[in-house]
Amino acid sequence: MRIAIVKLSALGDIIHAMVALQFIKQNAPGIQIDWIVEDRFAGILQNNPDISHIFTVNLKALKKNKLAIFQEIKKIRHYAKNHYDLVIDAQGLIKSAVTARLLGKRVAGFDAGSIREKTASWFYDVKVTCAYHENTIDRNAYVLSTPLGFKITSDQILSKKPFLYAENANPQLDGFFSINRNTIVFVIGSTWESKNYPPEKFVNIARALQENCLVVWGNGQEKIKAEWMSRQCANITMLPKLDLNGLKAVVARADLVIGNDTGPTHMAWALNKPSITIFGPTPIRQAYQTDINKVIKSHSTVNPYKLNKEDYSIRDIDELTIIDQANTLLSNHQNTEKTLLT
Repeated sequence: MRIAIVKLSALGDIIHAMVALQFIKQNAPGIQIDWIVEDRFAGILQNNPDISHIFTVNLKALKKNKLAIFQEIKKIRHYAKNHYDLVIDAQGLIKSAVTARLLGKRVAGFDAGSIREKTASWFYDVKVTCAYHENTIDRNAYVLSTPLGFKITSDQILSKKPFLYAENANPQLDGFFSINRNTIVFVIGSTWESKNYPPEKFVNIARALQENCLVVWGNGQEKIKAEWMSRQCANITMLPKLDLNGLKAVVARADLVIGNDTGPTHMAWALNKPSITIFGPTPIRQAYQTDINKVIKSHSTVNPYKLNKEDYSIRDIDELTIIDQANTLLSNHQNTEKTLLT
């Protein structure tokens, strides 16, 4: 059997869906899985042994060049020559639904009551019901397993194997890691400014913890913040610009990741690394809380159907709450490491 998964974006959403791959393979070892993704996010999928082929599109470019749609349709129709037995749209958007329909004759996805862009469900032959307010990771697992005739359980997800894979990471990154201190990765950026924890509070956290703190960044504005942070505290270092392969490698070596609700922070969960995800205007259903993956949410109430980009309540979260949680996770992590060595 050959299937195609359509999950175009964004980074965190793709990670949340990828957890299903290992369980699909366990249920049907001979299945071939291809993944259709926006080209700028393809790196997160690379080297995953459960994916046969990664096929890219560039639908974001259509915002600037409407005529590019013909090139994209041609590209998708070429992918359709793989004659998929089933195409699963795990995104639930009109653009992903159209992509899925162009890929194959049998298409599965969420029903109209389970997604925001309800029209997308018109394109599906197999419709899956899962309330929109449910945990995002559970929803992805459900829509990807149900059309295949089985269900991925929460217990399976909690005992998952790490599922992000880096290859030939830049050896210069080795110099940023400490032998004598824990390495904490700070993820300071996100898609909206209201999702960002203040850089001065990250600095206060670094001063209190006195560990080796590395800051990752993705654009010019984040770089300016990272440079400022590194000047304020001797144990904060700004990393060079990383591609997705390098980012996976850095997170895989971290002892703790502290960051906003955004893709690089969710990488820690995918790699079974300790993490603290800081939430303001977005719902904590975006994360799975475990013994090593914790969530700290601001006081605001979030409507998952209509997010408020003007909700800056994340700025009110006390650094001490994060510092206390970080100390607990680092202590537990060290104890686990000692146990594994004995």
